[in-house]
Amino acid sequence: MAHLGKRLKNIKKDLDLEKVYSLKEAVGIVKKSAIAKFDETVDVSVMLGIDASKQDQAIRNVVNLPNGTGKTYRVAVFAKDQKAEEAKKAGADVVGGEELVEMIQRGDIPFDRCVATPDMMALVGKVGKILGPKGLMPNPKLGTVTTDVALAIKNVKGGQIEYRSEKNGIVHAGIGKVSFTDEAIIENVKTLIDGIIKSKPQGAKGSYLGKMVLSSTMGVGVMFVLD
Repeated sequence: MAHLGKRLKNIKKDLDLEKVYSLKEAVGIVKKSAIAKFDETVDVSVMLGIDASKQDQAIRNVVNLPNGTGKTYRVAVFAKDQKAEEAKKAGADVVGGEELVEMIQRGDIPFDRCVATPDMMALVGKVGKILGPKGLMPNPKLGTVTTDVALAIKNVKGGQIEYRSEKNGIVHAGIGKVSFTDEAIIENVKTLIDGIIKSKPQGAKGSYLGKMVLSSTMGVGVMFVLD
């Protein structure tokens, strides 16, 4: 651990933390500073020119990363009859109705994302107070309340991520792994930023995209601009 600390200190010593790098440069620095023995996640943080205290300026959306996230997502689907069969064929990890509600009420939540058909939302509401705080509540705006359960499952497992603004107006999102190629990370970052731009609230005034930082789980944070 001391060796890793020394290595990170040496990287920081050669890095100008006040400098704004090109995205390509930032990716190289972040990959070099990834010192953990596991495949670290690459994160993006973007400070937005919004008043996050106003509900109409809060941002929450999804984007499909072209190169995936490097993470395997487990998907639960609230559906019945034909739609339940479609969900199973599409690779859902858990499919059900009342039995799924009972599972969640017991504290058994073996999934990372949750999808529901519209006719099941009254049932889902029974566990809304459990799913909501965990960010798992199905939402039509995010494509997780839908009759096309197969497409929703495909999107989640194929690299769809959700991003949202925090109370201080910053968006954080994991967009890949340090083992990805530089080109794959760059493409994922640009796709996320493009999604954030398209999500700009009408009420946001002045400069919208502020400071952007690229980092890894255990590495340094590097300010960047799009190339």
